[in-house]
Amino acid sequence: MAAAPHFVLVPLPAPGHMLPMLDLARLLATHGARATVVLTPANAARHRAVLDHAARAGLAVDFAELAFPAGTVLPHGCESFDVLSDWSHFAALYDALSLLAGPLEARLRSWASLPDCLVCDSCCPWTAAVAARLGVAARVVFQGPSAFYLLAARNLDARGAFGGDEDDDREPVEVPDFPVRGVVVNRMTSRGLFQWPGPLQKLRQGTVDAEATADGLVFNTCAAVEGAFAEHYAAALGKRLWAVGPLCLGGGGGGAVAAAGTDVVSWLDARQAASVLYVSFGSVARLFPAQVAELAAGLEASRRPFVWAAKETAAAIDAEFEERVKGRGLVVRGWAPQMAILAHPSLVHGVPMLTWPQFVDQFMNEALVVDVLGVGVRSGASVPATHVALVKPGEVLEVQVWRDGVERAVAELMDEGPAAEARRAKAKELGIKMRAAMAEGGSSEAEVNDLVRHVTEIAKKRETGDMARQRGNVGL
Repeated sequence: MAAAPHFVLVPLPAPGHMLPMLDLARLLATHGARATVVLTPANAARHRAVLDHAARAGLAVDFAELAFPAGTVLPHGCESFDVLSDWSHFAALYDALSLLAGPLEARLRSWASLPDCLVCDSCCPWTAAVAARLGVAARVVFQGPSAFYLLAARNLDARGAFGGDEDDDREPVEVPDFPVRGVVVNRMTSRGLFQWPGPLQKLRQGTVDAEATADGLVFNTCAAVEGAFAEHYAAALGKRLWAVGPLCLGGGGGGAVAAAGTDVVSWLDARQAASVLYVSFGSVARLFPAQVAELAAGLEASRRPFVWAAKETAAAIDAEFEERVKGRGLVVRGWAPQMAILAHPSLVHGVPMLTWPQFVDQFMNEALVVDVLGVGVRSGASVPATHVALVKPGEVLEVQVWRDGVERAVAELMDEGPAAEARRAKAKELGIKMRAAMAEGGSSEAEVNDLVRHVTEIAKKRETGDMARQRGNVGL
């Protein structure tokens, strides 16, 4: 019996990148593969429950821990982007991660056999050289951003949209050569992470080269949501495509392990079905205290039930706010069981979204959610976080959405009018399609099967070629 194909996954150390990769590792293992996720010790400790969950399910999932590089300017224990307290360290963390190339290569060489495939985060281009030096049979790039964003940004860049005077950054431009017409953005809100002038720009060519030399692309999406955009993007690069998501619906990986939080769930149990607004800005975004105050005032004025995963922003919330909204609003300080919250009947997967983009792909995702899929309402945020602290020299934009804007957006999202009902119906239908994609016999499930089959075939061809060369050498 042939050995199971071995996939090694290398995520960027940020929750929005690690969790999908952990979900993918479990999914690959359920389809007969072995999966090893490369993490630093602090990140491995945070996600140890994933291994326990996989072991209980009899799945071949493991971690390969690499010591975080010493001698950097980063504080001790700062091994993930969500724990950065000083944004000036953002580029330093990227630089430190590239120093893991040597230790990763040494670790893979130390194994009895090389992995059959490296699944590399698109934000970790340094992994391409490691795979090339080792002669790993296959390397695929994992794309965490939406295919909609990737294709739009590529097409805009190809037309030279990101050149010129920064004073024109807010001028509207329609995305060219796109599967849907009429998607209008501006340069400020559509630049990629590595397209901003500054220390990260040097990584841009590396990401382009790593993608161009990969054997294929893995997207955390499904055909029902972004099929046309993913196919156009892969075709433009001449690459194979596997749309394997949404991975958070994969049945118990990195995101679903953290499904406890009984206090929050008990609070939700007392609420009517589909009546609660969940407020979260993810693990990296930070709001100014003045914006936190406006958001709190808007939520209070909305008179709608809500759960607010406040985390670091909790310190800026008015001490009397929680008392005033007691019984209607719940502020979660620290970790929030997001998957459990979103799956609860008071919200339910497949609900409309109030969009509040912060940076990189989020403004383009807003266009997808609101303009193309028709399942969202804009908050009014219009400037990326990369420009919020300093919009123009001497300008600080601490508040983008004032309290009346928050109140208006919440009312528009959750009222009972025809437009809101249409959004809810579309969101429900989309949720059904996404769950079907991840179910047995669904499109994403089939794509995972095909990825495992593809890597298995490449590994067999490599093994056959190696054996033939060995026989030839013996004959000599």
